Amino acid sequence: MDITQIHRLDGKVAIVTGASYGLGVLFAEILASAGADVVVTARSVDKLQDTKKLVEGLGRRCLAVAGDVTSYDDCDRVATETMKTFGRIDVLVNNAGWADDRLIRTERTEPEVFAKMVNTDLIGLFYMTRACAPHMLRGGGGSIVNLSSIFGNAGSENRTAGYFAAKGGVNQLTRLLACEWGDRNLRVNALAPNFFISEMTRSLLEDSGMADWMRSRTPMRRMGELPELVGPFLFLASPASSFVTGIVLSVDGGWSASGGYAQLPQPWDEWGGELSTPITPDN
Repeated sequence: MDITQIHRLDGKVAIVTGASYGLGVLFAEILASAGADVVVTARSVDKLQDTKKLVEGLGRRCLAVAGDVTSYDDCDRVATETMKTFGRIDVLVNNAGWADDRLIRTERTEPEVFAKMVNTDLIGLFYMTRACAPHMLRGGGGSIVNLSSIFGNAGSENRTAGYFAAKGGVNQLTRLLACEWGDRNLRVNALAPNFFISEMTRSLLEDSGMADWMRSRTPMRRMGELPELVGPFLFLASPASSFVTGIVLSVDGGWSASGGYAQLPQPWDEWGGELSTPITPDN
C-alpha cells in the first residue's frame, strides 16, 4: 500500500464555494497542494483573484466564477462552467456561509436575519449540491464535503438561532444524501469545526474575551489553529476516506463530547446593549 498516495487528488477537479476569504481560501490551497485543479466561486469575482493566483502558484489550473449560492441559477452556472472548462467535477466543497456576529438574544432577532442564515447556510448548500450532483453521478461519483459546525451538533450559550438551525439541517442533509448516493460512489460528509484562530482574528478574539470563553468551553483548553484542519479536510475530500460517507467529523478539541456550559460568562452580553438584554416580566 502506497500511503503517500491515498491523499492525492491528481487529475481531479474540485469546486470550492465561498472561496474569496477565510476557510474557503485554505480549502482551495489544500486541494491544489494535493494535485487538484480548482474552481473557486463567491459573489464577487474580483475578490477571488488572490485565491486564483494562490492555486496557480501551486502549479494547478484555476477557474474563478462569480456566483451567489442563494441563487440556483448561479449555482447551475458554476457547475456548467466547470464542466465546460474541465469536463468533470470530482470534489465539491460547500463552504459558503454567513452568521450574524452580533450574537444577540433570539427573542430580539429580526426574522429576516434568521431567514438569511438559513438561506445561505442550508438552502444555498443544497442548491450547489443539486447543481453539481448530476454531473458527479454521471462521472462515477466523487466526494462532497459540507461545512457544518459544532453548533450543528448541540445547543450552546452562543446565540445565533438561524446558524444553529441551518447547521443542524446540514448534518441531516449530509446523512440523507450519503444514504441516497452511496451506491453510486458519491460520498457525502461534513466537517464540523470549533472556532479556529488565524493571524487575522487572533488579536480580535483575545481582546474581546471570546478566546478565553472558547478555551473554557473546550476540553483541550485551547483554540484550533488553521493547520489542524488540513488533515481532517483532506481525509474527507480524498480517496483516503473511500469507505466513509454520512459522517459529521468534529474537529473541535472535544467540544462536542463535553456537554455542559462554559465556566466563564459570555463576553457578547457586553456587545449589544438592549439587544443583549433578556426579555423578562420586568422589562
